Amino acid sequence: MTRVEPAGTVIEISSLDDPRLADYSHLTDVALKKSGGGLYIAESLLVLQRAIAAGHRPRSVLALGSSVADAQAATAGFDIPIFSGPAELLEELTGYLLHRGLIAAMHRPVLPPPADLLAKARRVVILENVVDPTNVGAIFRSVAAIGADAVLVTPRCSDPYYRRAIRVSMGTVLQVPWARVGAWPETRELLTTSGFHVAALALADNAVDLRTFAATAPERVALVLGAEGEGLTPEALEAADTVVTIPMAHGIDSLNVAATAAVAMFALV
Repeated sequence: MTRVEPAGTVIEISSLDDPRLADYSHLTDVALKKSGGGLYIAESLLVLQRAIAAGHRPRSVLALGSSVADAQAATAGFDIPIFSGPAELLEELTGYLLHRGLIAAMHRPVLPPPADLLAKARRVVILENVVDPTNVGAIFRSVAAIGADAVLVTPRCSDPYYRRAIRVSMGTVLQVPWARVGAWPETRELLTTSGFHVAALALADNAVDLRTFAATAPERVALVLGAEGEGLTPEALEAADTVVTIPMAHGIDSLNVAATAAVAMFALV
């Protein structure tokens, strides 16, 4: 007998009184993280599809009328509410026009232990204190496309599940495994135990040219990138096995951190 998967219930709204709409009501990323056991917002059908493909669970969807069928198809198998209504009402609820057709409130998954991600990885990226979610999203998109096996983020790094990071990454933060690490001594010990050579991208007198490093790169490399302007902390540089730099021309001293991640990953794959 063929199993019939449950379909989302379409709820046409004419007011904003339903308490379940609160997930979409001008909530900040921080408020969403603390709400409903931990939530994030997936904007657009593509991001929703990638989130579900990664095993994430939707809590509800908010869709313009023309996108309701897409929302139902994407969430087949989940018995969740799919809210729909006039564009003006949905804009009043969210604070912006749903020009991508739909958004979804998603349950945050439990992050894996960093050691589990490192067990089978060869190329990982570590983001130290990259506080701009736009840069975080751009880095994920680049390293996902080029072939990073995992991304590790330090405690002060912006949350990859913030909506701007997800949007800029085109949903790749939902595809590349990532986890948070702690202080550098513990992180360095974890990387060493897992067999990784730590390569810090920075300007330094003792830095090795990226092309030279890539020519004889170790089997397992962890690339460490720092925040715009501040760069890597002394603790990160001390933890590195090698400091690597990308040669510049025309008097330019460095690239944007997202561009640096892309160039360095491309050289190493």
